[in-house]
Amino acid sequence: MREYLDQVKRVAETDLYYLTLEAALVIPDMCSGLEAVDGKTNRMLYQEWFDRHVAHKYVAASGPSFSGEDCYGLRCAMLHQGRLEPHKGTYKRVLFIEPHGGMTLHNNVISDALNIDVTQFARDMVEGAEHWLGEAEKTSHYQENFPYFMQRYPRGLPPYISGIPIIA
Repeated sequence: MREYLDQVKRVAETDLYYLTLEAALVIPDMCSGLEAVDGKTNRMLYQEWFDRHVAHKYVAASGPSFSGEDCYGLRCAMLHQGRLEPHKGTYKRVLFIEPHGGMTLHNNVISDALNIDVTQFARDMVEGAEHWLGEAEKTSHYQENFPYFMQRYPRGLPPYISGIPIIA
């Protein structure tokens, strides 16, 4: 899990913004699955995980600006249809701003759209997961589920493939 989070941080520092966004949006899936009794996540677990670990970073003067429901709707729309028009949630559109000349536009509501800085969003998701991970690694559910989490094997995974790095 830590290696995945490290890779998300690294990709967020590049200009690969689609990949940054996709990688960040699946973090609550992975984390909520790792802490689930059966190792599987769902809409409710995703939303609850986001609300516990990330939503506090998305508050405007009028109250919460981006909830687990908003994030889950965005996740589904982007990962399944390539859209940033969430099928659920508060906003008609979510606008992810790429870094531009040192200027940051983040967590602002514009009519029926929310704008979020894409690299800040990735950092927020990773920070939420890193904080969660410190406690989660000690739990029995995490320890039971982690062996099934994708991992990088630098020397292969015998008896299948040996001598070259693989992810399995």
